[in-house]
Amino acid sequence: MGGTVAGMDADVVVIGGGPAGLSGAKALARSLRSVVVVDDDRPRNAPADGAHNVLGHEGIAPRELLAIGRRELEGYGGRVLAGRVVDARPVDGGFEVQLADGGVLTARRLLLAGGGVDELPDVPGLVERWGRDVLHCPYCHGYEVRGQAIGVLATSAVSVHSALMFSQLSPDVVLLAHGYAPTAEERTTLAARGVRVVEGTVTGVEVTEDRLSGVRLVSGEVVPRDALVVTSFVRARTDHLTGLDLPVEELRMGDLVLGTRVVAEPTGRTPVPGVWAAGNAVEPMGQVVASMAAGLMAGAQLNMDLITNP
Repeated sequence: MGGTVAGMDADVVVIGGGPAGLSGAKALARSLRSVVVVDDDRPRNAPADGAHNVLGHEGIAPRELLAIGRRELEGYGGRVLAGRVVDARPVDGGFEVQLADGGVLTARRLLLAGGGVDELPDVPGLVERWGRDVLHCPYCHGYEVRGQAIGVLATSAVSVHSALMFSQLSPDVVLLAHGYAPTAEERTTLAARGVRVVEGTVTGVEVTEDRLSGVRLVSGEVVPRDALVVTSFVRARTDHLTGLDLPVEELRMGDLVLGTRVVAEPTGRTPVPGVWAAGNAVEPMGQVVASMAAGLMAGAQLNMDLITNP
């Protein structure tokens, strides 16, 4: 049975208390490991009304799901500490984690689960509507806007892909050629699915009674829409962890750069000895359940590493 090494606050400090972090922490706590989760209460999906495709918890409010996870973790002896990590660095026997309030935690291993940050195109009004009627994922939000008038803000070829997916959910989908002109072949494919291409730069969104009602073009024309699909640039939340010298790479789709992510094996092990990572920090496109699974895998692997490398 494991126990915390003398002088260390925990076997594992988990940075980030989202689905990945809590799942990894719970796996460790159930293996009788001492674990502390440090969370700054900035879940990526906080603006959304509910989390979907979560078996047994369909449509649950994101923060409610996390509250349940925290209670489950604490039931196994794990700790959740409200706070913000400002850096971490290796020390003899493990790691030192520095907190914004001046506090310091020490641990034998680290699990990074800080998630990602969505950076949106520079169009006024998008940030305020993000996660409500400005959306990005057909599997996260598509059912809720089924049958509605949907616009897709074209910023790259990925937007064509999004338009095709949302055309499965509504007969009224338009691709707004804001920053990307579809090729002739793409236009043919879109037309075959009933997707209309609207030319012109989008300069803002129209809102009526706190609901999206349209998008405004540079010409002044307003295209009526109930929902707007946007591809975000997802940046891994690692900039504050300079002391770890953690490798981060671009998330690419062909020549397109869609975000950044922590370099890690499928098990969550990073090239930095003693450091694992899971969730949107590693796989920015992962949904809630995928992040849970990644956290569980990382937690199990961490436990085995502590067994074999005490």
